[in-house]
Amino acid sequence: MPHLILEYSANLDKTLAAERMVETVHEAAIASGLFPRAGARTRAVRQDCYRIANGNPENAFVHLVARVGRGRSEEELQRAGDHIFAALTEFLDPLYCKRPLAISMEFVEISTWKQNNLRHYLSKDKP
Repeated sequence: MPHLILEYSANLDKTLAAERMVETVHEAAIASGLFPRAGARTRAVRQDCYRIANGNPENAFVHLVARVGRGRSEEELQRAGDHIFAALTEFLDPLYCKRPLAISMEFVEISTWKQNNLRHYLSKDKP
């Protein structure tokens, strides 16, 4: 954990560097100190069917859903959320200054079943 899902409106396709956005959010989550690298999963999902505010086709959105495991304090989640949201809004600032853009984020605590061997393989990558 976390699973970070960046939803964005399709009208951003030509101007949004989605892969860089994924990298920015992924690294911010890890840098927050709350989430281990081996548990982080970050992805972007383009949304083709949407309506924003008054329906103006120029209106755009980016929404980050952060699904996290239980057991962290509200203060820890607030600090991590502030850090991640700051990184996301800084990344999106050039677009935000040029067009109508709604940026939002939510944390959702979930119960999970999981199995992975990523820590084993990550330990092999260390110099």
